[in-house]
Amino acid sequence: MIGYIKGKILSLTPDTALIETASGVGFEVLVTGTAYNSLAGKKEGELFTYMQVREDGVGLFGFSSLGEKEMFLKLVSVSGVGPKMGIAILSGLNAGEVATAIATNDVKRLSAVKGMGKKTAERIILELREKVSVTVSSEKGSEPVPVVITNGDEDAVVALMTLGFTRAESVKAISRARAQGANDIEEIIRVALQGM
Repeated sequence: MIGYIKGKILSLTPDTALIETASGVGFEVLVTGTAYNSLAGKKEGELFTYMQVREDGVGLFGFSSLGEKEMFLKLVSVSGVGPKMGIAILSGLNAGEVATAIATNDVKRLSAVKGMGKKTAERIILELREKVSVTVSSEKGSEPVPVVITNGDEDAVVALMTLGFTRAESVKAISRARAQGANDIEEIIRVALQGM
């Protein structure tokens, strides 16, 4: 199985990357939005990959990080979610946003992904709720930071999102505010905004 490739980027679109390795072989890889952004504007790049072998062909799917690949593998373990749907989900939302949507039962957010129905979103939440921990990237983007968000914090998340912050940024800020001792919603939002 091909789990990682690195080499010269011969072509790049929002959906696919063609990467030539040192051996001279060019691999066409279906990529997520995050993987596309990590390669855009570069002459060389690297991807963590998942290879699917079927009767009608072989598919190679690329990710910007091991964390994103792990989320993809969890998504495709759900009945009715294939690799192309997994890529579509991770192109519409980053891995942290998917984990947050699952942890908070946010069917609406998941079903907003192009090609995803409400029933599939509900199935993903049901099957992965116990398997997915909510994490967001740390300041340097290296190690993920675990985030605990309660149903009571959801109003604060929505409030911050209406101010223009992403869900991942809002969850991270609220988690920090809670860690600093903020309790009621107004205080949580105020402390969260100071940290953004």
